[in-house]
Amino acid sequence: MMRRLREGLLVAALVASPGAHAAGEVTVYKNPHCGCCVKWIEHLQQNGFQVSSRDVVDLSEIKARYGVRPYLASCHTAVVDGYVLEGHVPAEAVKRLLQERPPVKGLAVPGMPVGSPGMEGPDPQPYNVYTFDDKGDVQVYLRY
Repeated sequence: MMRRLREGLLVAALVASPGAHAAGEVTVYKNPHCGCCVKWIEHLQQNGFQVSSRDVVDLSEIKARYGVRPYLASCHTAVVDGYVLEGHVPAEAVKRLLQERPPVKGLAVPGMPVGSPGMEGPDPQPYNVYTFDDKGDVQVYLRY
């Protein structure tokens, strides 16, 4: 319980810090050598988002800081307007999240499904975008 409280306070401090995350700006934490992360960033930019990226060697530390559980993990973690985005979340889902403002921690596309933004390729597979909360509860938000 204390660990969750500390994580929550850390996230709140990061979100509230001046210049940490401007309204509508997406901050992406990624491996410096990941090409699909760059493609996902381009997808967001093409859909009107301002994006800054931060290269990080140990993403597990970032995922822990923002409460991304291992079963939701993908190759990058992002933050926008107090929400966490894990993986190849489509811009459409991010826009819906910011419009609806549900009481969740964020959205996740676990793994790296072919056909998701940044993972385009032959034989796209169906995938889900999930909401997740501080308790670890997960629900389908959108299906692709």
